[in-house]
Order: sequence, then structure tokens, then C-alpha cells
Amino acid sequence: MDPAERARCLIEAADIARRRIFEYSAWQILEEGKQWAQAYNDVAEGIDFLGYYAREMIRLGTPQDMGSYGGESNHYFYQPKGVTVVIAPWNFPFAIGCGMCAAAIVAGNPVVYKPSSQSMVVGHHLVEIFREVGLPAGVFNYIPGPGSAIGDYLVDSPKTSVIAFTGSMGVGLRIVERAGRTQENQASVKHVVCEMGGKNAIILDEEFDHEAAIRDILYSAFGYQGQKCSACSRLIVHDKVYDRFVPRLVEAAKRLKIGPAEDPGNYMGPVIDPKAQQTILQYVDLAAREGRVLYRSEIPQHGCYVPMTLVEGITPQKRLAQEEIFGPVLSIMRAKDFDQALEWANSTRFALTGAIFSRNREHLDRTMREFRVGNLYLNRGSVGALVKVQPFGGFKMSGGGTKAGGPDYLLHFMDPRCVTEQP
Repeated sequence: MDPAERARCLIEAADIARRRIFEYSAWQILEEGKQWAQAYNDVAEGIDFLGYYAREMIRLGTPQDMGSYGGESNHYFYQPKGVTVVIAPWNFPFAIGCGMCAAAIVAGNPVVYKPSSQSMVVGHHLVEIFREVGLPAGVFNYIPGPGSAIGDYLVDSPKTSVIAFTGSMGVGLRIVERAGRTQENQASVKHVVCEMGGKNAIILDEEFDHEAAIRDILYSAFGYQGQKCSACSRLIVHDKVYDRFVPRLVEAAKRLKIGPAEDPGNYMGPVIDPKAQQTILQYVDLAAREGRVLYRSEIPQHGCYVPMTLVEGITPQKRLAQEEIFGPVLSIMRAKDFDQALEWANSTRFALTGAIFSRNREHLDRTMREFRVGNLYLNRGSVGALVKVQPFGGFKMSGGGTKAGGPDYLLHFMDPRCVTEQP
């Protein structure tokens, strides 16, 4: 199929999702416990992926004239890599799965799509959309099921050419390892597009907008119960402002309500399942041992709820400063100066997102050079990347350096070719 025709399929898919955005948002509120605005934003991001990757394929689908040499003409173009296995997470159940599938499909690859077991209903929305678009049979294949039962089979299959994965570091590294094992009947080297977790930090310098910082820190740390790979889990505060700022942050946190996601008056809802609840509660208990808990909220008696927790006295050597929690636990770190704050911000294995609040231009410029993360935000929170204008993805143990929603993302699903012709 011509690249422009594949792009047209994505544009039509975006139109369908746009018409159903409220229905699809409602399903996320019920199945994943997402708040209203966050569910809406998730579907909107999926729509953005569809439109952006369609336009990108039109750009990349035109062969490039590389010039002539000795009378020879040279053209550079791309072909699809082959069968792509997409393994999607539950926390952005529409956007991330849609983005990975759309990229593979518009690049010309058939897709085997495995949504998370916790978000199979939302995952099925892509079936509805691509069925209505009229993709040829076999292009989009929906394979729900537990990763423990079918994940290795999909990754190991010699028919698989690309694995696009978003999820935890442990699972991501397992996929990278298994994809590197070449089987006897395997036709191509498997390519892994891997986006993993983060241990993201926000730095508070000596001077900044306190009201904006409180608003954005709370949203970055506790939006969707902290169940985002981009969520702020470390707050590094300059010693000179610590005693003035931290009590205000705690008081603001105490005003936030926790309850069912169906009620828009609740700032936080339940976490995804009992297993996640148990894991997060273990970290809440650890907070009391590793630091001093400033606030631990009350929670409803019934449901998979965990308390909003703010703990101080955390240093880079402690587990709370190193391990991804994927829940609403914010570790507050007191840095003696800006140099130490920057050093602590870079003190983990991860490199996904980060932020700084500062009015010091020299410190902002230095942060851009030295705070090594894939997405860095100056004077705003660490969550909420937008397709095209803020391509998302990290490096180190946060992923393979790919950028979803960026100008080079589709290249991971295609092989470049060059043809030289002698007249």
C-alpha cells in the first residue's frame, strides 16, 4: 500500500476517535480509575499520535534524491521491517498503545497488539477503530492475555521483526535480552523500541514562583496516583528555601481529596489493582523507616487505595531515592546548594523526565546542560508531554533513547535502502 494511503487510514482513525472521545474517556475512568481530565487527555494524545505519524509518513515516504556521482543517480527510501509486536501498558491505555501501533502500521508493518491485562477493554477500542477504517485483514491483530503466559512467545517468535514495548525496567530488560537470541529460522535481527521507567526529580532553587511550584509539584507527584513513568518522586529543595516552602506544600497536599475516580471532586483515586496497592504500601512503610513522614493521608476503607505520602530526610543512598515506586510517595531531599541539588538529580540509573523551578538564568542554562534526562522542563511540572512539540522518551535505564511523537520515531519501524542507477 502506498505510504499516502496508509497515512489516510490513520487520519480516518483519528476522526473516529475524536467523535468517540467522551465514550473512550469514560471507559478509562471505569476500567483504570483515571480522573476525568486525565482520561480525556489520554485519548486526545492518541488522536495526536495518529495525525502526527500520518503526516510524518508522507514526509518519509517520498524517496530522497541523494545526488549524482559519475553520472549515476542515487535514491534513498524506506521499507517496513516486518511483523511488529506491540506490548502496551495500562497507565496510558489508549495513547501509548495507539501511538506504537499507529507508528508500526503507517510504516507498513503488520501489528500483533497485546494490551495490558488491566486495560483490555480500552485496548479493544483500537480494534473498533481500525475495523471501521477498513485496514486489510491481518494488518492489525489483537491478542489480549497475561504477559506471563504469552509475552515470551510473542518476543521469541522467529516471525517477529520489531518489539515495541512500554512498561517497567525489569520487563523491558528481559525483552531486550530475549530479543538478542537469534533462532535458526529467524530471518532478521530483531529491533526493540523500549520505553521504561523513571525516578524523576524536581529541583527547587533559591528563587521561584512558589504558587506555581506547589500546584505543579502536586500534580506531577500525585496526578493519577503517581502511576506515570514521568511522575515526580523526588523533590530536591535548596536549603535556603526549605523551611519556608515545604510546610506550605504539605498544607496544600492535605486539602486534596481521595476517593472514587468517577467523582471529579476527588484529586486522587484508587491504584490499578491489589498487587500494586500492596507494593506501594510497602514503600509507605519504608518511608517511615528511612525518613520522617510529613503527611500520610486518610484513605477509603474499601477499594485499592493507598495514602498520599510525603516524607523528608531522604538522601541518594536510600531506597526511596533510587527505586521506582509507581505510586503517590514523594521523597523530599534537602540540598545544601545548587551544585548538590544537580548532583542528586543525576544520582539514579534512570534518565526520563526532570524539572526545575528557578529565576536564576545561569542556573537554568546549567540545568539544560547538566541535568541529563530525556525530557527536561524549566519552571513547570515534570508530566504532560505533547506530541510533536515535546517528543517523549529517555535513556540510561529509562529506555533506548527513542522519542515517541518525535521526527525520528517512525525510523525505528523501517529499514533504509539506497538504489544507485548507471544510465
